[in-house]
Amino acid sequence: MQFQNQQGQGQMHQNMHTGMVNQQLNHGGHEVFDVHEVLSGTIGTLDLYTLLRPHVKDPELLNILDRQTQYMKTEYNTTVDCFKTGQDPAIRMQPYNMTQGNDFVYGLKPSQPKKPLQSASELTDECISSYMLGSLKAGAGSKALAALEITNPVVRRVIADSVPNCIEMAYELAVYQNKHHYYQVPQLAEQDMEQLVNSFAPAPMNGQMQNPDTAH
Repeated sequence: MQFQNQQGQGQMHQNMHTGMVNQQLNHGGHEVFDVHEVLSGTIGTLDLYTLLRPHVKDPELLNILDRQTQYMKTEYNTTVDCFKTGQDPAIRMQPYNMTQGNDFVYGLKPSQPKKPLQSASELTDECISSYMLGSLKAGAGSKALAALEITNPVVRRVIADSVPNCIEMAYELAVYQNKHHYYQVPQLAEQDMEQLVNSFAPAPMNGQMQNPDTAH
């Protein structure tokens, strides 16, 4: 995560109506609402993981849940830190790294239709990993949207950098689900796939763009 030239320590900012704004309040109104939503969403994900943990049966899924919980707590604390101070966080985030491979098995096999649970006793690792995955996907989207509205350069960078980590954690769960046939991935027919994959060509990079006024 890079913070160079993002924010001068003790730098003051200007409000055209009230004068100078100190570092701690260097946030736009829209930014404050969006960061509140991001932090509340992170709390929701962490609470969900806490509620689900006692019901996990697979040690591999439990390991994923614990590692992701620890990472998200650190990321949450880092975001709170820079949001409250307007300055570089005390702890710099490192990228989240999944520990398993990334091979997907393609194709569908018959499975029972899904339906809502009737009691908590029906919770399975398939359900739990799906809830975790859904929460991370929602978090990645809200963080990406929030980063586009944030004026404080440090907070913007912290939240923008957290999006790939959300994606990585979600991908880790998708790989886990696919391995256990919880998340099946169909493919198109080979002919259709080839046509779609080859339906784009590179943009020419050499030469200058032609002025439309001189084009014939």
